[in-house]
Amino acid sequence: MSRAEPTLPPQLPYRMPSKILLIETSTSLCSVALAAGGRIVACRESDHPRAHASLTAPFVKEVLDEAGLGASALDAVCVSAGPGSYTGLRVGVSTAKGICFAAGVPLLSVGTLEVLVHQAAADGVLPAGCRHVIPLIDARRMEVYTAVFTPDGQRLTEVEPRVIDAESFRDEREAGPVLFIGDGADKCREALAGPGAHFVQACPRASAMLVPAMRELEAGHFQDTAYFEPFYLKQFVATVSQKRLF
Repeated sequence: MSRAEPTLPPQLPYRMPSKILLIETSTSLCSVALAAGGRIVACRESDHPRAHASLTAPFVKEVLDEAGLGASALDAVCVSAGPGSYTGLRVGVSTAKGICFAAGVPLLSVGTLEVLVHQAAADGVLPAGCRHVIPLIDARRMEVYTAVFTPDGQRLTEVEPRVIDAESFRDEREAGPVLFIGDGADKCREALAGPGAHFVQACPRASAMLVPAMRELEAGHFQDTAYFEPFYLKQFVATVSQKRLF
């Protein structure tokens, strides 16, 4: 299990000196961060498999303790809304709702694909002259959850599940440098390879939610804590085990 401490970015020029808890559990990375005054001040991450349910709440306590804050001191909790792993999203949203109800603070959400676009900019992985950023969240086989964005985070197409082949995103690839980023980037590399295609295999991180979360807070785009549900994009399908119990 790996844990990462934050690399603190410069303070962002937002009007509100807000404290926001950020929760990202939509893929295999369990990630929690705390933002205060426009910067990340504490962060915990783990890629330990199937550990979201056991790690998310302890990570929340750790980042709050590190900053010397109680949950009631938060201005908001922001959770990654999906698409992504059904179980991971359920854990993240349930944790966020529990904190909001208990502490009486509002709930924010940002899309997982948008988080990856901001992550690309924050990590400095955008190729020179980049025209499009295309997040790829792994679904199954050659399917991904995806949409096309500008490098500054403007979404140009609908979020959709898509089976990737050599014809996928041909217009974007021919238009100029394009970055494919996400936990589905590596599996799509062979099908999408070309002179202008760049690939970054990465899971979305809570620290990359800072910019969109601050924008949502300042715009007053609060979610209904009681009724908010993750954006699964596809319905969860339960299967029946073929193993005999007796």
